[in-house]
This record gives sequence, C-alpha cells and structure tokens, in this order.
Amino acid sequence: MIDIPGSTDLTSARATAGDLTTAVALLPALGVPDPNDRYSVRAVTVLWLGADKSDHTRRAYFADLAAWLSWCDRSGLDPLRARRADVDAWKSTLTVKGRDGVARPAAPSTIARTLAGVSSWYRYLQSNDVTDTNPIGAVTRPKRAKASPLPALDERSTATLLDYVETRAQGNDTEASWRDAALVALLFYTGLRVSGITSASVSDLGIDAGHTILRYTSKGGQRDFVPVVAPALRPLGRYLAVRADRTGVPAQQLEGPLLATTPHPHDPRKPGGKALTQRDVWQTLRRFAKAAGLASADSISPHTARRTTGTLLLAHNVPVQKVQDLLGHADIRTTRDRYDAHRHKLDSSPTHTLAQILAEHREGS
Repeated sequence: MIDIPGSTDLTSARATAGDLTTAVALLPALGVPDPNDRYSVRAVTVLWLGADKSDHTRRAYFADLAAWLSWCDRSGLDPLRARRADVDAWKSTLTVKGRDGVARPAAPSTIARTLAGVSSWYRYLQSNDVTDTNPIGAVTRPKRAKASPLPALDERSTATLLDYVETRAQGNDTEASWRDAALVALLFYTGLRVSGITSASVSDLGIDAGHTILRYTSKGGQRDFVPVVAPALRPLGRYLAVRADRTGVPAQQLEGPLLATTPHPHDPRKPGGKALTQRDVWQTLRRFAKAAGLASADSISPHTARRTTGTLLLAHNVPVQKVQDLLGHADIRTTRDRYDAHRHKLDSSPTHTLAQILAEHREGS
C-alpha cells in the first residue's frame, strides 16, 4: 500500500469507505464541495469509485487517488490543472511502508498500478466533461517483469498441502478443520481469486448439466461460475454437512457465507457465521504450508494457489486459451507471460533438443 504522509483521516476513511460520499469529502485538493452541482469533481469521484468495481479495487483506487491528491495539496497544485511534469515529480516520491513501519521507495509494479488507478479517475472525469486532460496519459510507466515474483508450487508440493489439510480434517472431524480443507481445495482446484471465494455464499452453489458449480463475482464485478471438481467437493460437502448439523438445519437449507467463521468455544459474543476475510485465508494457508513442511511456506499467499493452478495447467499442455478463460484474464498475454513458470520454460526449452541432436556426433557423449 502506498504510504500517504500525514494521512490518519484518509486511512480511517479508506477502511470504512462504505459511505463513499463521506470518504470522498475527506480527500484534499478538490475544493469545497457544492451540494447543488451534480457534476462537481467530488460528486463525479463518488460515482467513479462506485461504478463497476469490487470492494478490493475500490479500496485500492481510493488509496491511489488519496496519495496523488495529498501530494497536490502539499504542492499547492490544482489536480485539474496538473501536467505530465507534475506526475513525473510525484511518482519519484512514492513510497511504501514495510512491516517494520519504515518507508521505502515503491516497487516499479506498485508505481505502475498506482498510476493506472489515478489515470482511471482522470479518464472518468474527462468522460463527464469535468476536465479536459489526463496528465498521466503520456507518463512513462515502469515496465512490469514478465515473470511474476510470486511463487507457484510444483505438483508434489501442491499434492502434499492438499493431502495434509484433508488428512487433518479427517482426524479432527470438526467444522473448522473441514472448512479449512475446503478452503485450500477450492483455492487450488478452481484458480479463483481469493475475493471470489470469500464473497461467495452457500446459495452460490448449484448444479448445471450434471456438474456442481460455484457462482462467484469476478474482478470488475462480473458474475461467472466454475465447476467444483470431486476432490474439492469432498471436503466442502463434509464441511457443509457438519455445519448444518451444528445449526440444526438440513444442508440444503443452509444460508450465509460459503465459508464462515465458527463459534468461539468460550465467548458467546462471537457466535461465528461471518465470512472469512482475505487475511484469514492468508494466515490459514501459510500456517498449513508450514505444518505440511513446504519449503516455500514463508512466501506462500492466496495468489500462490491461483498462480499454481495456471502454471501446472500450462505445464501439462492445456491450451493457453482455456487457462485464460478459467483464470478470467482479459488479456491472454497475462496468462502466457506471467503464469508460464520459469521451470516450465526450462523444461520445454528447445535447447534440450539441440543437446540431444549434437550428442550423437560429439565424442564422449
């Protein structure tokens, strides 16, 4: 997350930005809001944040815009009169805070994402005749590396993790254990973004053409579905059965989040039933990766599962178009360039063929 100097109020607003009007009212450098002007910059900004965006995207865009407007405010710059030179000056100041609280220069990928977010705001203003220019349009953005810095698990590690969580669930036979096994299985067998799983409800499960499917909300707010294959349906079905038994209703009548928190054993004020958060998923995945003895446990994240899904499929010659469709990538280059892991490129490199060809004619081969 981009660090915004002196941004206590903005940070608080970003965390509770359900009321977009209140959050946008805290943004600096946009002038005094005019309640009678439906096309004022603040009013249009509220509409921009609310239009066709997931909660995750909305929070990220708000943070990007807050960083830019805070810099404009400190510089005495009207953001509607900004030029490319101003953006170039700002992007060189972007920092992020590490876990130790120390601010460091933002990575090229973070700078590119932040510029994209603010550029989206300017384009929306332009389309509503609030401004004539987009000062970010001509700014050179850092190039993203083709290979993702995030890890992907190999086949053996993936199978080890899946076996561990399901064996653990079989041994404990508790609601929480089966939920965790279902979570890990859904992550790796569907390739869904974590938000697609945490936002799903029990009613999103269905049957289509004889297949169990999970309807979910994809990036950008579009609804889609994915088959739930048998290895994922097995722990999920057991989890829902145990949960239904605890609540005293048939499994077919369960309501609420697909994967939910369980009641606290000693605190009646925490009855459970809330959707898992992305932080919950992150912590669960890392804890089980460590318990399963995975070498990459310290760097694993929910996106590791998604990247593993795409990488393993491509490594086993599944057409890139099918993988693109499963992962919901708008651009096939994202699938081809960022999910085709180095080890697959190494294993399938034509240099191996060349070595075999020349080995027949070289001495000692």
